[in-house]
Amino acid sequence: MTSIPISQEGYKLMKKELDSLKKQRPEVSEAIRLAREEGDLRENGGYHAARERQGMMEARINFIESRMARYNVIDMKTLGGEKISFGATVELEDVESGEKKRYTLLGPDETGFCKGSVSIQSPVGLALLGKSVGDEVVIQVPRGRVEYEVLSIAFNGPAITLDEE
Repeated sequence: MTSIPISQEGYKLMKKELDSLKKQRPEVSEAIRLAREEGDLRENGGYHAARERQGMMEARINFIESRMARYNVIDMKTLGGEKISFGATVELEDVESGEKKRYTLLGPDETGFCKGSVSIQSPVGLALLGKSVGDEVVIQVPRGRVEYEVLSIAFNGPAITLDEE
């Protein structure tokens, strides 16, 4: 079983989502029960919508629970170095156009929480891993192959801000 890197903040957000989904279970079950009481289930849109919501919710719960045991939780404040790795914020320049891009490399389950992030398991993330400032990297993107130069690498600590309750 392969471990999945995730920041402490990303882990907390995944746990929060899981807890929230589990709290919704009784509400969804009640919606199904009420819709069932309306009669013929074949033409009961409310019943089918509630069952679909339940199915999607349970699938997400199962997905998160299956990954929780595989998470390798990383404290972003302890990261550093001169090579691109998990937690690095990287500035790149397109060698041809001069366009600059900035990415923070995070785990695949937390990139949706952080604008400007990319999964270390994505083609872009995999191409960047291990590179240093000044290195050139070729990345396959939808428009074709693009060559970038690594301009800077920084480890800025948490990439995701949490609203502490």
